[in-house]
Amino acid sequence: MAGAAGMGESRVPVEDRLFSLVLALLATETGLLKSEILSSVRGYAERYDASGGNANLERQFERDKDDIRELGIPLETVESPDRPGDNQALRYRIPKGQYDLPDEVRFTPDELTLLGLAAEVWREASLSADSQRALTKLRSFGIEPREPVIGYAPRLRVRDAAFEPLRHALDRRHAVRFRYLKPGEAEPRLRTVNPLAVVLHEGRWHLHAYDRDAAGPRTFLLSRIVGEVESVPGMRFDAPPPGIQDRILAELDDLRLRHAADLAVTAGTDAEVRLGKRAVLRDEDAGVIRLHYTDAAVFADELAAYGPEVRVINPASLREAVRGRLAAVAATHRDEGAA
Repeated sequence: MAGAAGMGESRVPVEDRLFSLVLALLATETGLLKSEILSSVRGYAERYDASGGNANLERQFERDKDDIRELGIPLETVESPDRPGDNQALRYRIPKGQYDLPDEVRFTPDELTLLGLAAEVWREASLSADSQRALTKLRSFGIEPREPVIGYAPRLRVRDAAFEPLRHALDRRHAVRFRYLKPGEAEPRLRTVNPLAVVLHEGRWHLHAYDRDAAGPRTFLLSRIVGEVESVPGMRFDAPPPGIQDRILAELDDLRLRHAADLAVTAGTDAEVRLGKRAVLRDEDAGVIRLHYTDAAVFADELAAYGPEVRVINPASLREAVRGRLAAVAATHRDEGAA
């Protein structure tokens, strides 16, 4: 049985389970019964018991459905015409036409090249045994997938390396040590903290913690943690207050709204396309957009990458930060040329 076979297996990460569920629901036009999903899709099948007793698994599926819909994915429930009102006969599907990219979305030739390379890597390297078994299982139900997308199971890794050890330390209420490189500092400094919350804000992971050395709360970008995160033996702390994640996210939102930059972007460039999507104000005639940002150093890094396509009008501090980064790049190239 799938459930018995999976009892010794490691727990499937939630992003893998949701991804596999989306692929399965995209693979058929008629949809899948809940029992078909639980017995065949990675993340459920490992714990599925063919003899019954899948109440916990069914509750997990109900939560996953809500999570998928909150992500904007159009998951539909289709009632059986032969068994109206019977929840066990409900079918679930994601209409492929409603999940395709809108027609107005366009990619540059370079972007299409990168997407093509990614697709080849996915296609050649990520056809896992888990997905092959799931595909075979669906076919045993008499369901022939309309395309082989269900056969691919890439491992999504969008978190910083520090995420997992910090999450484990938070769950166990263990203090941790790590080296942290602040903008403008030449060397990372050792920090000893009580991790209180790990939150995602504007596509970046942040750690909110009590800094034992500074004797106060601090928020750290996970991408600036250098090296390993180590648990400190014997250092434990009380559970953080309820709702701390929401409070930290609200504080980060407030910080973002307090910082605004006016940028002159060159028409038709990558900078205009990418930054323009985030603009809160726009002067089309002058080619100027206004954006909010949370971290000046991170934003300066991003703007410098566009080179001459973008110019910071204000604030002056951000303009100087971008100039400093461009000057450092130019100096490096001059040194390499001289060598």
